[in-house]
Amino acid sequence: MGDNDANLLQGSCMKQLAALLCLLSLAACSGKPPASVSAPAAASTARVATPWDDMEKAKQRAADVQKTVDEQAKKQQQQLDAAEQ
Repeated sequence: MGDNDANLLQGSCMKQLAALLCLLSLAACSGKPPASVSAPAAASTARVATPWDDMEKAKQRAADVQKTVDEQAKKQQQQLDAAEQ
């Protein structure tokens, strides 16, 4: 009885394996174009708000103000230099 059960089990396993291979082959050879890869990439690159966003905005504003102050100081220095000549 042991040999007969082993043969049945092995035959059943082989049938399942053959069916699985057929299904995989059909799926691989289907006429459908492959799924677009860019769709998940676009979703993953979406910007998510963080708690530091406000701090970064404030930092950028401060940098912009400093740039304006530096430009005005440079212009004022140029005017003073021109007046001295």
